[in-house]
Amino acid sequence: MVDQQKKKRMKLPHCVIVKSPGLLQMEYKVRELAEELDTPERTIRDWLKGGAPHHRDTRGHIWIRGDEFAAWVEAQKKSKSKRKLSDGEAFCFRCNKVVRLVDPEMKKIKGKLVHFKGRCISCGCKINRGGRLGKSEELLTGKATFNIS
Repeated sequence: MVDQQKKKRMKLPHCVIVKSPGLLQMEYKVRELAEELDTPERTIRDWLKGGAPHHRDTRGHIWIRGDEFAAWVEAQKKSKSKRKLSDGEAFCFRCNKVVRLVDPEMKKIKGKLVHFKGRCISCGCKINRGGRLGKSEELLTGKATFNIS
């Protein structure tokens, strides 16, 4: 196994993320793993240089344990943000962060769906956010307690 694994997260194709949990608890050669994951051998070798778990035998052949590789792929995945926006908040793409809406305006779309327009408290650019009717009046007054999907 490589002792000096890089801490940098690698971008992996979706097909590898989906197929890697199905790898068996056995050792694969680079070619076999490439066939299993439908990925070019050169890409697998680049991942090995980038820190994917592997070892070499006495003849210098590269072996990759399927379960260890699957665990490495899982560690490379981007964690999903589970934070929901709270009352009167929206995401500002210019500031690249969640900010409070300034002067929110509500516009009914369809059924219970509503559209909010406001300004970023930091940079002043326009921000849009969706929501649900019924609790949206509270957002305009600053007392909203609803989650947005």
